[in-house]
Amino acid sequence: MTESPLAPDQPIAPPPLPKAPGVLQALGLVALYFLLQLVAGVLVGFIAGLLEKLHNPGLSHADISKHVMDAFQQPDNNAMLVVIGLPLIALAMFWLVRRMWPTLWSRATPPGFGLTAPVSARWYITALIVGLVTPPLGALMTQLLANGHEVSQNVEELSRHASSQLRLPLALVAVTIGPMIEELMFRGVLLSALMRRLSMWASIAICALLFSAVHLGGLNFQWYALPNLTLLAALLCWLRLKSGSLWPAILAHGMYNLFALVALFSTAT
Repeated sequence: MTESPLAPDQPIAPPPLPKAPGVLQALGLVALYFLLQLVAGVLVGFIAGLLEKLHNPGLSHADISKHVMDAFQQPDNNAMLVVIGLPLIALAMFWLVRRMWPTLWSRATPPGFGLTAPVSARWYITALIVGLVTPPLGALMTQLLANGHEVSQNVEELSRHASSQLRLPLALVAVTIGPMIEELMFRGVLLSALMRRLSMWASIAICALLFSAVHLGGLNFQWYALPNLTLLAALLCWLRLKSGSLWPAILAHGMYNLFALVALFSTAT
């Protein structure tokens, strides 16, 4: 009688764990995302200077530099950079993450990134509530700490001063592409990497604080905006983990941005 390939008392080896990002890899991806935005701005400035030089060969380097700086200060130029550049950067980052960790893309629980349907459709309703309640609550916290100083984000400043025909595409990018790529970077890759090393609450705290810190530049480093951003980021982490999906966090993030832009456009002249 031949012996079966696997005897009953033989332990069954668990399936190998999928390749997951480390904390340094995750931080590197976040840094790359913001670096690409900086590079895009520099590249646009270089092209503007080159075109000006071709159009006016007699211009000095100082005149070209002044022309480039003046171009950067034009709201429409900055708005166009966001409208065109951010989707291209987002595509590159999505491709890179999918290529590096294909098995984690649609995995619901960490170290997966959660690009799958939530455990229940009610989490979309919860996400809408978070996206609607957080902006006024966060604004109240910020105003109390700011002692009456006005606080606005870069996208709000761009929208306020950009021409009317650019406001709609800028708003679309701010409520769709921006939340999608930032949620993948922070609540997808970074949060999963942190949870491999730390507890859930420690991972949420660090992820939320890092999210707040990297966005301070867009707020002219006004420290009193930190509680607002940290609250939003912590709630987005909670949505991601409890729903088993990244989509509710993306929806809440988009609603948060939409709330700010609607309030701005309703008062714009």
